[in-house]
Amino acid sequence: MAATPAAPAQDSFKIPESVLVVIYTPMLDVLMVQRTGTEVGVEHWQSVTGSKDRWDEPWHETAAREVLEETGMEVGAPGCRLTDWQLENHYDIWPQWLHRYAPGVQRNRERVFGLCVPDGTPVRLNPREHVRWQWLPWREAADLCFSASNAEACLWLPRFAAQVR
Repeated sequence: MAATPAAPAQDSFKIPESVLVVIYTPMLDVLMVQRTGTEVGVEHWQSVTGSKDRWDEPWHETAAREVLEETGMEVGAPGCRLTDWQLENHYDIWPQWLHRYAPGVQRNRERVFGLCVPDGTPVRLNPREHVRWQWLPWREAADLCFSASNAEACLWLPRFAAQVR
């Protein structure tokens, strides 16, 4: 008789609140990262994303942590500026990922940020999460995104970047 996998402990469920961080240069080139573990022949390119580690974790802290974990960039480094765009996306969690969340959780709340970094900022990918990276002009980055909300955020970039200057 095969053993059934144990249900995740309550505190190991993902929190259905996450951030999307569009990392960009003053020339509006956007950092795109390719996820690991995608289907053969499918390239999932995206901006930095990630869930809160705890319910009371402030959005800004989540964004800074995810940027550091995924790219090695410090949001407080000289010339960098993290901005909360005060936008949120609410979407259904893909069926293949529902097991990561508590029973009954089906939707995620995503807060959008922008991070302006100097040209030439080094990128050090976390190999458990991403396999490649590239800088693209904002329109090309939007076209490459596999997520509609990420593509839309890239298209908002000129508006929000102008507010930062």
